[in-house]
Amino acid sequence: MKKLLSLFVSAVCISGIIQAQDVIDGVYEKVVTVEKGIIPYDDIREADVFWSKRIWRTIDVREKMNLIFAYPQQPLIDILHTAATNGDLTVYDMTVLNADQFTEVLSVEKVKMIGNSVDTISRINPITLQQEEVIQVNEFDPAKVIKYKLKEDWFFDEETSTFQVRIIGIAPVIESYSSDGNYLGDETMYWVYYPDLRPILAKYEAYNTGNDAIRLSWEDIMEARFFSSYITKESNVYDRVIQEYATGLDALFESDNIKQKLFEFEHDLWSY
Repeated sequence: MKKLLSLFVSAVCISGIIQAQDVIDGVYEKVVTVEKGIIPYDDIREADVFWSKRIWRTIDVREKMNLIFAYPQQPLIDILHTAATNGDLTVYDMTVLNADQFTEVLSVEKVKMIGNSVDTISRINPITLQQEEVIQVNEFDPAKVIKYKLKEDWFFDEETSTFQVRIIGIAPVIESYSSDGNYLGDETMYWVYYPDLRPILAKYEAYNTGNDAIRLSWEDIMEARFFSSYITKESNVYDRVIQEYATGLDALFESDNIKQKLFEFEHDLWSY
């Protein structure tokens, strides 16, 4: 009798597990994004590109238009960093010279250490009432990723008569704090070669503020440029960023000036 009762309880438990696995969180199963692939880029020949300009820009996730980058259920950094720590995505060391040229691969072990720290803090033991030192392990906090750097190329393709932009690299930026909690500044985690990241981004949905039934993939968001950003550098003879020769409002004006020059160049390509 006991054996029969045990078998019955086991069957009920297994049945409950199977039913839990079959639950759909919604009125239908969402498969569009999971089954979706990336749209291949056009093959660009060097002979067809008569003009190009390299641009670096920054996406601040605290801006209203960029809040989807920090959506709590699936922030972009979770997708990127999980792929990097699992070895599914190659990332590049940002501490070397010209890090955004993807020269030095960062090992998975070093990637897992990014954002982690060990601090020794003093506290009062509630039992002995004596002061003691305690080792505190701080794990990577995705909420501290507040910016993303983009490296991109703007160019005109004579073959298709189109002015295009291609993202070349992306780098998450994390807020850095001392053991005392003092803000030290922004720290670039690593660089990612964007073409390697595209197939991964295509498999994940991004939050749509206007319609839950239609979700764009993260690859759609980046390719359609549904984000707000500001330019921090254009290719120049001094190889310097805007902050090296302009600060405050002047830096913002210079960023807008570079953006305006790109717009005017495209506009001047055509005559009516």
